[in-house]
Amino acid sequence: MKSTAIGLVMINDEREHVYTQNNAENMAVLKKWAEVIRKKIKNVDGTTPEVIVGSEIITSVRVAQRVGEELSRANVKQVIMCYNVWNFPFLAWPFLNTLGRDIPVLSLSNNNGKFPGNVGLLATDGSLRQAGIRTHRIVGEIDDEETQNKVIDWIRASLALTTIQNEVYGLYGGPSMGMETGYFHLVPTLKTLGTTVRQIDQYLLIKTIENEVDEDEVEKGLKWFEKLLGDRLLYDGKVLTPETLKNQIRIYLAMELLNEEKGFDFCGLKGQRELTEYYTLGDVPEMLMNDPYDWRGSKESVVCATEADANAALTMQLLKYISGGLPTLFMDVRLYHPDKDIWDMCNSGNHSSYYANLSMDAEENFKKITFHPALEYYFKAGGASVEFDAAATPLTFARLGFWDDEPYMVIISGESVELPAEERKALNQQTDPTWPHVHAKLDCSFEEFIDVFPANHIQAVVGDKVRALKYLCEIAGIKPIILGSKEYKEPIWKRIK
Repeated sequence: MKSTAIGLVMINDEREHVYTQNNAENMAVLKKWAEVIRKKIKNVDGTTPEVIVGSEIITSVRVAQRVGEELSRANVKQVIMCYNVWNFPFLAWPFLNTLGRDIPVLSLSNNNGKFPGNVGLLATDGSLRQAGIRTHRIVGEIDDEETQNKVIDWIRASLALTTIQNEVYGLYGGPSMGMETGYFHLVPTLKTLGTTVRQIDQYLLIKTIENEVDEDEVEKGLKWFEKLLGDRLLYDGKVLTPETLKNQIRIYLAMELLNEEKGFDFCGLKGQRELTEYYTLGDVPEMLMNDPYDWRGSKESVVCATEADANAALTMQLLKYISGGLPTLFMDVRLYHPDKDIWDMCNSGNHSSYYANLSMDAEENFKKITFHPALEYYFKAGGASVEFDAAATPLTFARLGFWDDEPYMVIISGESVELPAEERKALNQQTDPTWPHVHAKLDCSFEEFIDVFPANHIQAVVGDKVRALKYLCEIAGIKPIILGSKEYKEPIWKRIK
């Protein structure tokens, strides 16, 4: 999985008779933090972000400049400034001015009376903030697990931002059915996340199918589905046939080819109405994009948002990076059951099959999956709709929204719950039983959710990522709205405005 380099540095006392006595211990602290980070940040694909430790403890202007150059040449995109002893605060400037003042900064200190790193942190970080640099602060001992977890959450947040900053969103077909909450808001998105968009007409997918898609691969994909699903592949001879399913596989392969050709790291597919009425619907290709596998074996999940919802795609890409590469969920906020305090979140497609059994093994997940004929009422061109109920697991729900062109992100902790079979069936019948469903409990009230949530589409990923998303928003300059929380306080740069 793509990532960016993390820098670790420490500033010390300028006095030679001081730093000659403690530099060795300070370097040991830096290297120990590097070990913690490398051990704790493992992506789904087994990769670890590069961690660059400054080769010298900063004790003078010239050393600060050298270390800044060193990290700059290593393409460091975020820096952790560690504090283990008292330091001379002004030395932060020749370091940061050399490395680059616009990168995320974490100030990290021990909480030790003998070696007052937190005094150095407050003095130095205070000077950065008074000059308008947004920073985060963590104080705690290196062996404390909660301190480590806070640092890892901050790093995940920073990595998500500094990775997406150099990406382009591939928009196949433009927004669907006039859903304006899914439009790509160009200027505020560039200002906060740094990523842009390129729109490609859906017609190019059809021409790519005609000219470039390998029909042998299409046949392999069809056989794979037929083997995985068996009698749960409900061919009806009209809407869902081997040929309409192959059309869905062709769209997937065409998007894969064009993503590579155009340099898209994530994408969205309009689908309705042109493809759904004249070629096929996007449920299967969108699922395959978001899955960590296909018939060729394991692969990286590639975010693809249905109905070309750009703000869903941006949210999903951030959730993917924050989680270390896990598949993400795209859902409609469909129906609330007040007697159970459960939301039924479903739409015609885009749920990664990973969520059926939470496995990286396709066979395990597809044991719970059925392909139904798509609803001809909406999807005249035919194809399969994917049906399953998501496995029980903690989830973090999120959605990027805008108020008067100012971005914010709604963040909610919650879970997907497993219900008895008959109860699930009865609930699903109230919406559409041929679609994928997440029966969700949210850690906020119905009233708070309805009052605040910005769109009809909601995104999610496995695990508790609330703190990491909060860090990400604050680094990027996006307002985090954490539902159900009584503890969140705005950062200082928001409180004084």
